[in-house]
Amino acid sequence: MKLLVVEDDPVVGRSLQQGLSEAGHVVTWAANGEQAFDAATHETFDCITLDQMLPAMSGLEFLRRIRAQRIVTPVILVSARGTVEERVEGLDAGADDYLVKPFAFPELLARIEAVCRRIANRPAPVQQVGELRLDMSTRRVIREGREIELTPTEFSLLEFLMRHAGQVVTRKMLCEHLWDQDWDGMTNVLDVHVNRLRGKLDKGFTRSLIETARGRGYALRVAQ
Repeated sequence: MKLLVVEDDPVVGRSLQQGLSEAGHVVTWAANGEQAFDAATHETFDCITLDQMLPAMSGLEFLRRIRAQRIVTPVILVSARGTVEERVEGLDAGADDYLVKPFAFPELLARIEAVCRRIANRPAPVQQVGELRLDMSTRRVIREGREIELTPTEFSLLEFLMRHAGQVVTRKMLCEHLWDQDWDGMTNVLDVHVNRLRGKLDKGFTRSLIETARGRGYALRVAQ
């Protein structure tokens, strides 16, 4: 795979570049956010590993800017900061996964493969459930003619619920779909995303689309 490593620490950057190259990948290393943005907008990568604390342009600003340009390359945000709030902020900005420093190199390799596999296995581009329509190619969500703006994580969450419309989807299934990791530590983050998604979908409507199955998970309502 062709990878972009964004890391301002030269020792870490060279180490990741060497290790990923030895694992069989083609690796470009960018030492700051501006270099990374230039590379991401002029070349196509299979995955980006992104340090959060960067000079010139922060990792979160880089994420928001590439997503604004509809660059959907999977991004693994790497940070020494790992509270629930910080993870939510990173995922909301457009990250596909979040890895806390220090980390084991084999875990990084596994996460790269996981996010790329998840992107490759995405289903049909347009899904319709009742009055709700989701378009994967344009990243648009429309309910009864009203367009709803979602973060990348909220979009992925809704897409999974729509694929299983009318069924209870467990928290474990949702966490593994979104982050491909041990789900026990991500349930609080998941609940935050579900609540935000529910609020956006239901704003201006009397009928709620996402139901909570207490102790089990969530289900997207199908109109009778």
